[in-house]
Amino acid sequence: MNFIENLFEHGLWSSRFIIILAVIFGLVGAVLLFAVASFDIFNTAVYVIQSYATHAHPENFHEQVVGGIIGAVDLYLIGVIMIIFSFGLYELFISDIDPAKDEGGKENQLLAVHSLDQLKDKISKVVVMVLVVSFFQKAGHTPYNSALELFYLALSITALAVGLYFLSKVGHHE
Repeated sequence: MNFIENLFEHGLWSSRFIIILAVIFGLVGAVLLFAVASFDIFNTAVYVIQSYATHAHPENFHEQVVGGIIGAVDLYLIGVIMIIFSFGLYELFISDIDPAKDEGGKENQLLAVHSLDQLKDKISKVVVMVLVVSFFQKAGHTPYNSALELFYLALSITALAVGLYFLSKVGHHE
């Protein structure tokens, strides 16, 4: 019975390596997001240069430029989420990442993850930043036709600021 139990436990423990799929494809997703965002920035730059070279500025020129850049920032942030996710899963289930440690053996705290709660906290903070960037992208493209709509915009920006303030306090014990 001990042999079967030992064999089963070894097989069960080895099954954690299936996480490698999530790590690899998470990194592939991050690379793709970074590539798409970079192409978006490049295309925005080409658009700006062509517009200035031909002296043709459409009515919504600034909105298109800002929207293109903010959209790319959004994609970069989602790519960062994928990288944090991949590093965290690898460190939690497979092994510590040795190159992340400096010469004294102290690990880089930027991507260090020691529990699922820590991974969740790191990812959730970046997700909130993605939502903030998306909010400002949408708010920049929304026409405001009345004082009440501008008041609602001011309230939502205030709520975001308060939320970000409290989010920055999470995990800091003074």
